[in-house]
This record gives sequence, structure tokens and C-alpha cells, in this order.
Amino acid sequence: MDKLDHIYKLHHLLRRRRTSVSRADMMRELECSEPTVYRTLETMRTHLHAPIETDKVNGGYHYSRDATGDAYELPGLWFSASELQALLVFNAMLESLEPGLLGEQLAPFRQRIAGLLEHRRLGLTAAMDRVRVLSMAARPAGEHFRTVAGATLQRHKLHISYDGRERGNTTERDISPQRIVHYRDNWYVDAWCHSRKGLRSFAIDRIRSAAELDAPANEIDTDSLNAHYASAYGIFAGKANKTAVLRFSAERARWVADERWHPQQSGQFLTDGSYELRIPYRDDRELLMDILRHGPEVIVIAPAALRETVSAQLRSAMARYAD
Repeated sequence: MDKLDHIYKLHHLLRRRRTSVSRADMMRELECSEPTVYRTLETMRTHLHAPIETDKVNGGYHYSRDATGDAYELPGLWFSASELQALLVFNAMLESLEPGLLGEQLAPFRQRIAGLLEHRRLGLTAAMDRVRVLSMAARPAGEHFRTVAGATLQRHKLHISYDGRERGNTTERDISPQRIVHYRDNWYVDAWCHSRKGLRSFAIDRIRSAAELDAPANEIDTDSLNAHYASAYGIFAGKANKTAVLRFSAERARWVADERWHPQQSGQFLTDGSYELRIPYRDDRELLMDILRHGPEVIVIAPAALRETVSAQLRSAMARYAD
């Protein structure tokens, strides 16, 4: 642990304790000797103007409060070694998810982190080479990601031109963006659509133009958003009104039992080693794709309509191989 880490840890120790901190506690927390504790205290008082007071009655040290009762904060940008590691991992993951997506905006941050690493001699400059994120079937977020993200954070309405895949037509809409979603390696914006008078999800890569408006966005509370988007299965929102019962073979059960398909799913192993999974859903389109990828290792038990749809899909696939 270097000098900066000692200052950082001692600062947080003094901030979180309501009573004075003894020298023994400081030595234990900082993992250092008593002279090092004294040098750290003196550095903080002299160079960082930390209001550290000595408790002459009980012994130890504490921060004095200012006139407003607020506690002292270290000046500038301070990170522990473990926090720097976490920031580097996060930066590497973001760059892997969407190369160059926020490169310009994050460049000053990366330079600051690089300076801290060089100063601290932590040996983390190759961190980008130590984190690998593999994406599958990812679509580029598109040129309007920053506009959409900015309006979402600033709580402004957006006017967008949207090219929907399902219907193959382009529509003009005013939306109130609520949150940005990264789902299955692709980016979406959950929004109140003023044209349709309801909540919708828009694939950001299908937005052909986006203009931030001066009008404030309509606010939808978090509970309402979660009730709408988290109830059903996958990206297709709406309140779930059906439950799929899927039975996986004993071999496939070893994987599926550890997977999370839905926040409200339930599952159990059966006596023959197979695994039964229950999933709430409303729209079966995405669920169908996930069922079919398991091929003969899964069978739909209920509802009957879903079972027949899966069966029809398999028969249709077999027909394409008839020749």
C-alpha cells in the first residue's frame, strides 16, 4: 500500500466513524506501523488541510465538522487501487460492447486514469488486454445513440424518425425517453410514445433521425415502468398473462437450471433428472426463439397453444429439409 492509499483509507476511516479513531485501529486498517500513521496524519493536515483533531479525553483522532455540519472531503479525484481496477474493467467492457460509442466523451476520463496509474505504479496499463467481452448478433448502436442518451439523462422529449423492422415502414414520433436498455448485445430506449399514447421500446439502431426538443419529457415512475417492461418475457413488454411450462432433458438441465430466463421464473428438478421451468410471458415471439434453440432437449408442457406453435415451427423446419 502506498502513500496515497494510506491517505485514502484513513480519510474513509475517519468519515465513517462517529467516535474518535485510535492509533491501534488506524495501524490495523492501514496495515502499517505507528510512524506511518503519524506521517499520514501530518500529510493530511499540512498539505490537504484536513480538519483532524486529537481527542485528548478518550484518545485517538476525528474530523471536526464545519459550520453546516458537513464532513470534510478530500480535494480532487481520489481512487483506491481496487477502485481503479474496477473502473478499468468497466471501461474495457464498455469498449468491447460498442467500440467507439463514447470514445470522445470518455477520453479525458481515460487520460486521468492513465495518469493515476502511472503515478501509482500499479501495473494496470494492460488491463484492456485482460478483459474480453464476446458479443453475438450485435447491431451497431447507430449515429443517434448520443442524442437519445443525452435526452434521456436531461429529461427532454425527442422527435424521432423510426424505421420499424416488423412492419417495414417509417414513422415520425414524439417520445419521452425514460431509460436506455442494453439487451442481448443491442441498445433500446424505453419511452412514452405520444403518437401511440403508451409505453414502447425502440431499437436505437432503427432510429433514422433524432432531434432533442425543448419540452420536458413526461415522467413515468419506476414502479410503473417495471410493471410494464419486467412482467412479460424478453423485450416485448406488457403485463404477463400466460405461463409457459418447459421440460428440459436431464442432460440439458445441468445448464438450464443455472440460467435466469425471467425475474419471476420458477423451476424444479423432477425424479427422472429432467428440469421443469415456468416462465411468465405475454408475447411468444422471443420465447419461441429461445425454446427452439434447445431443439430436442426441451418439450413444451403448457399452454397448449404454445405447444402447438412450437410443434408447427419444427414441422415447418423439417419440411425445408425434405429434399
